[in-house]
Amino acid sequence: MERARGPRGFGGPIVKAKDRKGTMKRIWRYMEKQKIAMIASIIFVVISTLLNVLVPYLMGVIIDHYIIPKDMAGTLRLLVWLAVIYTTAAIFTWLQTFLMVRVSLKTIRHIRQDLFDKFQTLSLRFFDKRTHGDLMSRVTNDIESLNNALSQSVIQIISSILMVTGVAISMFLLNWVLAIVALIILPLMIFTTKKIITYSSSNFIKRQRDLGELNGFIEEAISGNEVITIFGQEEKTFMKFSMVNERLRHSAMAADTVSGFLGPINNFINNLGLALIIGIGALMTVQDLATVGVIAAFVTYSRQFFRPINQLSSLLNTFQSAIAGAERVFEIMDETVDLQDKENAVTIDSFKGDVEFSNVNFSYEDGKPILNNISFQVKAGEKIALVGPTGSGKTTIINLLMRFYDINSGDIKIDGRTIKDYKIDNLREKMGIVLQDTFLFSGPIMENIRYGHLEATDEEVIAAAKLASAHGFIKHLPEQYQTSITSGGSSLSQGQRQLLAIARAILADSDILILDEATSNIDTRTEIEIQQGLNQLSKGRTSFVIAHRLKTIENADRILVIQHGNLIESGTHEELLQKKGFYCELYESQFTS
Repeated sequence: MERARGPRGFGGPIVKAKDRKGTMKRIWRYMEKQKIAMIASIIFVVISTLLNVLVPYLMGVIIDHYIIPKDMAGTLRLLVWLAVIYTTAAIFTWLQTFLMVRVSLKTIRHIRQDLFDKFQTLSLRFFDKRTHGDLMSRVTNDIESLNNALSQSVIQIISSILMVTGVAISMFLLNWVLAIVALIILPLMIFTTKKIITYSSSNFIKRQRDLGELNGFIEEAISGNEVITIFGQEEKTFMKFSMVNERLRHSAMAADTVSGFLGPINNFINNLGLALIIGIGALMTVQDLATVGVIAAFVTYSRQFFRPINQLSSLLNTFQSAIAGAERVFEIMDETVDLQDKENAVTIDSFKGDVEFSNVNFSYEDGKPILNNISFQVKAGEKIALVGPTGSGKTTIINLLMRFYDINSGDIKIDGRTIKDYKIDNLREKMGIVLQDTFLFSGPIMENIRYGHLEATDEEVIAAAKLASAHGFIKHLPEQYQTSITSGGSSLSQGQRQLLAIARAILADSDILILDEATSNIDTRTEIEIQQGLNQLSKGRTSFVIAHRLKTIENADRILVIQHGNLIESGTHEELLQKKGFYCELYESQFTS
């Protein structure tokens, strides 16, 4: 296709999260759809937390009242109770994890579906400016990062908060002096955690962006592997990949290294707190201000108290990555849909086929006009050919007629009504188009042709293939029409792919037919056969043909000559030859060169 493309550069400025709280609120709006499961999970968290908080107290009781007095029967009895409590807590912990995984997966399914649906509403202008790999990264890596955070982190955060609260209350009830000693180091831990999290947040965002850049490069390198090999650019591609890969390694290292300080620092602070508890507890025991069981309980409580705080630190790191990914996902969801149905847009059963361009101006980018004041009229049933040099704007005219883009000024009408009055889906449904670069989906050839009309029978599909001269090569394939092809149709030649695309358009039986270099990859003999079929198909319906081989459009009702975005000549083949203008030069050059 000849349409101009927007910038395809990688990456962009690396900035901190624009609206972290807003992103979390949007995630919550998805999660709250699973309220019942979340409430049940929280209840299980509360139960398991209370049971785990009860364990150190019972251990202290066992030491003071049964082990020191050497009451073995009572010790065994309470040990059985401890085993029951541990088992019950483990069951509730599993239940809460199971429910939260379900909540996470359903939430992620909704987000992924909404993101994919959003992609279907965006115009070509949006995709022109972004690499496919980066967009795929948002659907896969970024959403998976969020999935990990939701399934593993959310419930752990709730559990950690409850555990810290429950342990703090238990410690104060058990011995308020040792409780204060245990909490002395808490401000230090919070301060260091906050500093590290703040510093590492921008690195997590940069890592996600660099990952998207790497995916974009890989996608293009794989898709363009043949071109890379033809031009011997393997070494340059290796070097460029190495640069992108190194950039990702550097940003990932920065993110993980900074966040990796949390564990060792918090462990050091934990051990410092534990040493204070044991030291002061020993002094209190000597002075009969505390018992051995109480000290033992506090040692366990201190572990239970600081372990959730350590987990919260790690979980916050996970959330940094998840929020960064979620922001990239919501960034796409917040894209303005520049092509929308107007209020009271109409739906039609069929087009008569009258087309009118009135003073149409268009540019893909501001300040770079592609079409300048294009005006022409087409009567229903006419065959119009668009010719001109590469990049002159021929395909752009087709893009605007199909409303892939909206014009900057002027008007385009079909059957006397501006195309903006029609529903976009309905408008495109009534137009059949065959592009120079065709795309085939993975699956049987039969289904690829049927894509033009999903309700078509097998017999109708085969009839369309015969009319497009595709039946000849299909019948020699191993499984004929049930032969599976890979995505993009790479197992077929370009000519064969184009024949299938033509069959698909024939099956669609649209009111307006558009052929954009539809036979450019087909040999001359087959082209003659196809032209007969296309001529039969175009009878009684308006058709637009873009062709560089001018011999194929000599029988067009009118030929529009486009140069540098301007309509410079119009007429039949004979009329334009008589003018001795630009068309005549083009025509003669094809037979004298």
